[in-house]
Formats: sequence, structure tokens, C-alpha cells
Amino acid sequence: MLKDIFREEVEDIAIAVVPGEEDASVWEVFMINLKEVGLDNVIVASKGYGIYKGEEVKTSILRHYLGEFQPLDIRLVEPIQKEVFGLNNEYWVSFYIGKEIYDKKFIFLPESITEDNFTRIPFLDRKGVMIR
Repeated sequence: MLKDIFREEVEDIAIAVVPGEEDASVWEVFMINLKEVGLDNVIVASKGYGIYKGEEVKTSILRHYLGEFQPLDIRLVEPIQKEVFGLNNEYWVSFYIGKEIYDKKFIFLPESITEDNFTRIPFLDRKGVMIR
């Protein structure tokens, strides 16, 4: 039964969206492991959805296999175009620690990826928007 399945809350994992260093129209999405332990079999599924010019829009679902993830590390997930910032941008992260599987959904709401929401991104020494 579902009530018998133990689901531990995911903490110390973050997704950050950062302006590109060379091209201002292409930004970069990073996953950050703020844990003191490594992660195994890391998969990030990304998609966008919402209303654009009065019509419902859905982007393709992209799946990124990041494999092993060291403690206190950051890894590029994908580039992202500024044009989709008006949509919900969802990143569903799943991984193993030992034999336990964990997952967490991160959603950047429309128009939330702006300089007003910038913060310093750990391990990257750049500014961007981060959800933890």
C-alpha cells in the first residue's frame, strides 16, 4: 500500500538558471548537490508548459542522465532559451543514495527567471535564479 512506502524529503539539492557567459540569449541550467554524500544514477527530466499568446503550449520532455554526482558538486543539465521564460519550466530530479531512491520536482514559474531574483550560485561564482 502507498501509505506503507517511506518517502524521505529531498534536501540540499538545487536547480539554478544562469545567464550564458558568451551568448545572452542562451542561459544554462545547473543541478547542484549541496549534500555531503554522492548521488547515484541521477536523472533530470525537463519540460516547459503554460499559456503563450492565449494558447496552451507544451515543450518536449528532455531526459538527462547525469550518472554519478560527487558531494558538494555542480553539473550542467542543459542550455535554455530566454523565450521559454514565460512558461513554467519544470525539472524533475531523481537519484539514489545507497539503495534508497529520491525525487523532487523544481518549477520555475513564468517570468520568475529575472535579475530581480538573482542570487550567488554556489560552486559557480556567477549570479542566477536558484530553487532549493
